[in-house]
Amino acid sequence: MGMSGFEQAKLALVHFTGLERDALHIYVSLIVFFGSCLLLRWKAWQIRALLMVLLAALTGEVLDLAYQHELGMPLLWAESAKDIVNTCMVPTILMLMTRLSGVFRKQNSEPVSEEEPSSEEAS
Repeated sequence: MGMSGFEQAKLALVHFTGLERDALHIYVSLIVFFGSCLLLRWKAWQIRALLMVLLAALTGEVLDLAYQHELGMPLLWAESAKDIVNTCMVPTILMLMTRLSGVFRKQNSEPVSEEEPSSEEAS
């Protein structure tokens, strides 16, 4: 049985960057978090970007578990759970900091409301 394209891409990233797999989870999560904010014009305080990170983490873990199953290996559920938490931790902290503190707020700007701006305010 050959290696899946996903597994090959992960090994190439590990080799190319010299980083451990756990560190790559953090970098990928930040790319997904900030990338979705930039590309989709979402705000970091909105939960949308965090949900995109969670979707990416879950997709990666489903692919990992499928590969383990294909090889006849036991499914490493605890490792998958750890990877999901590791992937989502930093974006969760960033999202909470933007929502609950003034750390990322410009001087003289209004506090962030819990609701998304209306279409009139967003224009």
